[in-house]
Amino acid sequence: MKYLIEFIKIKDVSKSHIFKQLKCSKEETKVLQYICKEYVSSTQEIPVINILKNNFSSKDYIYLTKLSIIKKLLDLGWITQVSFEDIKSHEVTTIELLNSSFMPSVSMLKLLEKGSLEVSLPKIKPYTDHLEYLQDQFDVINLLQKISTSRHNYKESSINITRINNRINLLSKRIQKRLKITTKPIVIEEFFTKNSLSDNEKNIFLALLKEEYSGGEGDLRDMNTLIELISFDEYEKIKNRSLLEDGAKLISENIIDYEEILNMFGGISRAFYIKDELLQEIIHPKKKEKVIKLKLDALIKEQDLFEYIEPNSSLDDVVLNPKTRDRLNSLIKQVDKRVTKKLKKWGIKKSKRGIDAKIIFYGTAGTGKTMTAISLAKTLDRAILSFDCSKIFSMYIGESEKNVRKIFDDFKELSKKAKTSPILLLDEADQFLSKRSKGDMSSADKMHNQMQNIFLEQIEKFEGILIATTNLLDNIDKAFSRRFNYKIEFKKPSLKQRVRLWRLLLPQNADFESDFEIEKLSNYELTGGQISLVVKNTAYKVAVREESIFSMRDFIEEINSELDSNFNDNKSMGFKI
Repeated sequence: MKYLIEFIKIKDVSKSHIFKQLKCSKEETKVLQYICKEYVSSTQEIPVINILKNNFSSKDYIYLTKLSIIKKLLDLGWITQVSFEDIKSHEVTTIELLNSSFMPSVSMLKLLEKGSLEVSLPKIKPYTDHLEYLQDQFDVINLLQKISTSRHNYKESSINITRINNRINLLSKRIQKRLKITTKPIVIEEFFTKNSLSDNEKNIFLALLKEEYSGGEGDLRDMNTLIELISFDEYEKIKNRSLLEDGAKLISENIIDYEEILNMFGGISRAFYIKDELLQEIIHPKKKEKVIKLKLDALIKEQDLFEYIEPNSSLDDVVLNPKTRDRLNSLIKQVDKRVTKKLKKWGIKKSKRGIDAKIIFYGTAGTGKTMTAISLAKTLDRAILSFDCSKIFSMYIGESEKNVRKIFDDFKELSKKAKTSPILLLDEADQFLSKRSKGDMSSADKMHNQMQNIFLEQIEKFEGILIATTNLLDNIDKAFSRRFNYKIEFKKPSLKQRVRLWRLLLPQNADFESDFEIEKLSNYELTGGQISLVVKNTAYKVAVREESIFSMRDFIEEINSELDSNFNDNKSMGFKI
């Protein structure tokens, strides 16, 4: 109690042990000393009128001019309001304090007891792992939350904002010092540097990460809470709101995302979260995505059912009919996890797994069904396991039915071992989905029907994203048609689309004759697959010449050969651009 006794007895308060820590003027400290004297004399509530009249002259109401001292001590957190303590600070005027009562705050009493409020931190040493680093950063977030709370009401102002800021600065400097002597890479710091995030963007990210580690039990996802966390005043709130709006760096670069929810007051609010892929990299830095893909790739090589495809082109790289593109864009929106969450809430979706979609791509051969399926996987950030449906027909009776189950059983097992489930692609599925035989049937017909019944059952139970490609939708059994919730048609390209396809597929850095006209080539009604085949065949023909110049005649010859051939229905999507 020596610091308390010294403070209430000392005549020159500027010589008190705690004077420098108070950051008050001598006059303000004298008023604080008076409040502390009254408090230790069993006066729990000290009226402001008494404080002012006992310390300042009543002549011409001079004591009223000193009311600002009370406000200053209150803002610094050295005193706490007894009456009106639940009123928010911005709602209380200085004059209203005149009829209030005060007592020393918890911070003041701690200072008088210990003689200092300075935080004693452990010796600086390197971080041994990312969890130690995160603990320090989460401590900073906790302090920012305390400041945010203390700004709203006087009851919380006993937690000294100035001192909390000092702690934040002290802890932030400590983090930087520890990072300088840390030799092991800290994934989050590398991520911050790579993406050039500002301090406010870092704090938003760390707050959302803290929310993940706490199991989502806090309230740090809310947009207004995040803005409060990084803002000192109303002006900064307006300024910092832009960090969480569409087009902001954190959102546009796929670092964080949000879902819009209806709050208890009937309004719409945004709840933010870190993107799943990035979250896994941060929480499990040793489990790299490449390792998972290599494992999946290795497993695929050990069997003969699936082909592992890692997409390298997105939907932006595919030339599509506008209606087809609109349907695909709608599909992408509908398989968003926020939509899935709503469907689960409404009871439409029962599964605990994420996105479900069973899709048929149908249309003329060569219109880009397979390529689009692969590009859709890239857009959805997934790998593809492709199954060639011709492999299902075994020469042994009864084996085909087993193979149907094996497709889905193996896919399910492989999906469990990957962070993000791959897409199952059933390529050229015409024979798989065709109408079942009726009436007198051969043993082969019966086997085929049995196989299709099993296939129907497996599709019904399928969880995840499945894409089947077929040339003829009319030939599909109605029972199969009902199992697919998305049916997207691929039409032959229009003239405008054929022009674009020719421009994309013609060889780069090649020489063309002076009167070469892409528009003239585009008049031939070819599919994208046929254009790709014509370009490649023409390139081989021109490459063997001494003077390798592409002419219109070269291409027209190959186009006529393609149109006159009997192989127009052959797949050409296997050719790479």
